Amino acid sequence: MVAFSVCLAHASATLLLEEPYGKLGFFTATGHAAVYLSGVCAETPLKLRSCAPGELGAVISRYDGVGGYDWVAIPLVPYLYAVEHTEDIPLFVDPKVVSFLRDQYRRKHLESVAPDVKGGETPTGNWYELVGSAYDRAEYAFEIETSAEQDQAFIDTYNLSANESHFHTVSRNCADFTKDVINFYYPKALHRSIVADVGITTPKQMAKTMVKYSVRHPQLQFSRYVIPQVPGSEARSTPVHGVVESFFKSKKYIVPSAVVSPVFAGSVAAVYVGSGAGHFEPARNAQVYKVDRALEAPIGAEDRRSYELELNHLMAEDISEPGRAEKNLAHLMNSAAPGFDLEGRAVLRIGNADESMNVGLTEGNILSPESSRKLAQQILEVRLREELHRGNPPKVSENDVEHDWSLLQKALHASSDEAVAERSGKPAQAAWPAANIAPSPRAHRRNAARRCRRGRRKRHPGSGAAIPRRARSR
Repeated sequence: MVAFSVCLAHASATLLLEEPYGKLGFFTATGHAAVYLSGVCAETPLKLRSCAPGELGAVISRYDGVGGYDWVAIPLVPYLYAVEHTEDIPLFVDPKVVSFLRDQYRRKHLESVAPDVKGGETPTGNWYELVGSAYDRAEYAFEIETSAEQDQAFIDTYNLSANESHFHTVSRNCADFTKDVINFYYPKALHRSIVADVGITTPKQMAKTMVKYSVRHPQLQFSRYVIPQVPGSEARSTPVHGVVESFFKSKKYIVPSAVVSPVFAGSVAAVYVGSGAGHFEPARNAQVYKVDRALEAPIGAEDRRSYELELNHLMAEDISEPGRAEKNLAHLMNSAAPGFDLEGRAVLRIGNADESMNVGLTEGNILSPESSRKLAQQILEVRLREELHRGNPPKVSENDVEHDWSLLQKALHASSDEAVAERSGKPAQAAWPAANIAPSPRAHRRNAARRCRRGRRKRHPGSGAAIPRRARSR
């Protein structure tokens, strides 16, 4: 897996601006910040080293209430997906699957910072923020080149410094740590905003100043992209704001303020407009990240709509009942128990001891012989619907949609073969006839282009192109 730093072949530092979610996101929309260093790896969660060839680096951030430590370093793939290998990343998750994957990774790798409590039970606290970040929220990445010398200096300095937590929401938060790390590589690159954030260091301000720094230093390679939230029944994360922006855009704050003190509310509005707090858009010009490919542009609005309409047609979706597939899947997953197959990949067992079904959750096992084809079809349909849902941030490229479309087609034909086998008493076919698979919208466009080219060749067989208007008039 080389996609995350594909745009920079050498070492890099990436500021991760992560959207808020859950109850904390309801009260404050400032989100979280972390730094991914492609040339710095985690020997342990508390000790850094240089990466060996082929290693992907680590994500480092400050947390509140994690073992009493100031910072913790987690390898890239576990940080995003709570698994060790890219092939084990699930296609779809619910809260039970997320909790299961996080706890399994903790028991294997994070006992030093989040040990079991009495009786071997899972501890409480904020340790869950260390792994599986992409299940909770979308993340914006701002990547700038660094050097091996800078990485080694960072490793030496942070390994020797005291790693003791002094977390404070106002003065020593995650964004302050991010600022210190990036400024270690490029002094004075990031700074807080006294006006827009009333002096509090915020993740969005750090991203904004990093973009400005890259503009002032065009000799440094720079890129920006989105790491989408993994499809699932977990609540979707919400847009990230600064302090004043969060207050101004939140009705639960600005409306009562306007009633109680119109002068104060007017002052907030003046600061918001005057400081340009809402002008920075993290998703602007951002490509889409996926673990097993290079960065790609997000799918266009017209193509997204074409796929959405074709999916409704393929699945005979009743547009008068939106969300039916999601509701049906959520009902089935309520009684499901997560686990691993023999290869260590995530599965769900749905049912009881007398009658149960298994369904794989990764690309490698969702269509395996042991996996329920019907459930696989439902999971892939809901995954596609979520990817095609309109809104920010970008969720998917067209190649990603095409890939998932192919998986859904295979599941549909396998489910059909399974039903036929049940009626006839014969085993289902192991293969899916490609000739019967309905083409995707992209395939429709390719086929139409081929027919157009064949038509032109028939009209003018010698050149392979249509006869020019002037030639025909002669």
